[in-house]
Amino acid sequence: LNNRNKTADIALTVEPSSQVAQAYLFTAADGTLSSILIESKAGQAVEIARGADNAWTLTQPIEAKADQGAAEAAASQITTMSILDTVPEIDPKIVGLETPEYVLTVKFTNGVERTVDIGVITPTESGYYVRDAAGKVLIVSRSAIDSLLGLLNNPPYLETLTPSPISPTETSTPLPA
Repeated sequence: LNNRNKTADIALTVEPSSQVAQAYLFTAADGTLSSILIESKAGQAVEIARGADNAWTLTQPIEAKADQGAAEAAASQITTMSILDTVPEIDPKIVGLETPEYVLTVKFTNGVERTVDIGVITPTESGYYVRDAAGKVLIVSRSAIDSLLGLLNNPPYLETLTPSPISPTETSTPLPA
C-alpha cells in the first residue's frame, strides 16, 4: 500500500571550497599614499601629492590646490586595483607594454616607490595589461585604471569662484529706496 520510495540514510559532509584570495596591485603593506603620478605615451602627465598638512595638491601639469574629494577618490582607486590574472610569457609588444601606453608611479609615506607600466585593454575589455616592478605581466581591473586615467583629461583642480563680469553698480533692476 505504501508505494513511496524510501530515503537513503546518507551522511553528507560539506567541506568549504578553497577560495582564492583577492590580490591587489598595491597593498596596505606599502603604507599610506603620498603621491600619484600618471604619464601617458602622448606626453600628458598629472601628479597629485599629499602635503605636510595631509591635504592633496596638484603638482603637474601645474601647481595648484587640488579638489580633496577627487584626489582622495584617486588615492582610494590605487588601493582597489585588483589583479584579475597573470599572463606568463607574453610578448610585451602584443599587449602594449614594449612602449607603455601609460606609466603609473605611486609613492608612499614610508619611502616606498612603485612604478607600473600600463598597456592596452584586454580583448574581453575587463582589464588592462600591466607590467609590475618585478617585470610580471598582469591583468588589472579596468574600472580602477580608467578612473585614474581620467585624471589626465580632468585634473582634480580645486574649483575657484569666478568673479562676475558685471560690477555691483551695474544692476538692471532698481534698488529699493
